[in-house]
Amino acid sequence: MKLRRKSTARRRSAGPASVLWGESTYAQQAWERSRKASLRWAAVGAIVGAAVGAVAFAPANWLALAVASASGDRLLLSDARGTVWSGSAVPVLAGGQGSRDAAALPGRLAWTIALTGLGVDIRATQACCLNGTVALHLTPGLSRWTAVLVPPPGWVGQWPSAWLGGLGTPWNTLQLGGNLRLLSPRFAVEWVAGRWRIDGQADIELVNASSRLSTLEALGSYRMRLIGDPASAGQPRLELSTQEGALQLSGTGSLGPGGVRFRGEARAAEGDEAALANLLNIIGRREGARSVISIG
Repeated sequence: MKLRRKSTARRRSAGPASVLWGESTYAQQAWERSRKASLRWAAVGAIVGAAVGAVAFAPANWLALAVASASGDRLLLSDARGTVWSGSAVPVLAGGQGSRDAAALPGRLAWTIALTGLGVDIRATQACCLNGTVALHLTPGLSRWTAVLVPPPGWVGQWPSAWLGGLGTPWNTLQLGGNLRLLSPRFAVEWVAGRWRIDGQADIELVNASSRLSTLEALGSYRMRLIGDPASAGQPRLELSTQEGALQLSGTGSLGPGGVRFRGEARAAEGDEAALANLLNIIGRREGARSVISIG
């Protein structure tokens, strides 16, 4: 009987301690679960913060690499500074990978990129070559995207024709003088289901052109017009015309999925045949007095 009392007493005295131990264990386990959850959320926060920081402060060189890749190393943003979102660089035209030809513009191109609703606004300035601030609005999508040029009053941009020499043959042989000028009252490019659609008009003018292949001081002024109509099933049209000058250029073509298709001709004005003979031989295939231009 005494042994039983002692055993019962022991069991009775152990009861409250077991309850306290169990409660303490549950509290510790809950605290441990809370600590692990906090660590997980901290890790997620660190990863998200690092990703946001990487995007927000992405170096301008990332944009330079993207432009070089998209252009086949023909348009380069040299000495890129700042970030993808706000930076500057020196635009360079080059002949592509492995080419030794390159020509830089005089002065830096500055840009800002901002998210606006479902689109992106790109604004660019360059003292030498852009007319104030030139804006481009991009609207991306899964199977389509649109780029709309917001032109300033008058011309959009103006560049020395010699810049084209950086692209290599035949521009480095022609060594053009004069200026290239871009004008556009309205221009939009849309990519839909793997095909380009162009709405609006853009003119590229070659003003007061000259070439080392001619003894003439000036060849003339010319206009290449790109005309698009999204309502039309046809491809955007190209029209080349001469505004003035001894070298007479003309032709028509189109811009489609397969690239540029163009047929035109070059002639010398009466009395300038000898001065333009070498240049006509370079421009295209000679057929008597004219030089036939064929692309695509």
